[in-house]
Amino acid sequence: MSLSTRAFAGFVLIASALVLGTALLSQYWGGLAPCELCLLQRWPWAAAIVVSLVLVLVGERARLDWVALVLGLVFAVSVVFAFYHVGVERHWFAGPTACTGAATAADTVEALKARILGQMPVRCDEPAWSLWGISLAGWNLLASLVMGGICLAAFSRLRRPSLRGAMRRGMA
Repeated sequence: MSLSTRAFAGFVLIASALVLGTALLSQYWGGLAPCELCLLQRWPWAAAIVVSLVLVLVGERARLDWVALVLGLVFAVSVVFAFYHVGVERHWFAGPTACTGAATAADTVEALKARILGQMPVRCDEPAWSLWGISLAGWNLLASLVMGGICLAAFSRLRRPSLRGAMRRGMA
């Protein structure tokens, strides 16, 4: 059974829209304010949506192996971002100073007033929500790994026959 570029891109489009849509629903409907790293983790999913939407519209003009490779690289970036965020939540890594660590004291009355009136940033090192002990960053890591694995499998499946043919020609 042959997998078409349009079908593969459509699958990635739907999966990416579901993941990003879930994040947006949890923010706007569920009331979970995203931290700085949560917002960063949304960019690869948005990039995957844009790339796969273009590919759905372009159709079969693009080679599937290269499409799978490009989308695999997008999800590899997503894995790195998500792993970093999980590491910050578990205190394996130091997180951005804007959203981790203890709050600093105000030096002046004006600074204290600004701190009281201003909204404190959402902490990156404290998970706001978890399911079965896995935070949203952890679920994003799992989803990114699955999507990256699917892209890698599609790429290697498409490249394998040409490698086998090249090996046969070289051995003959």
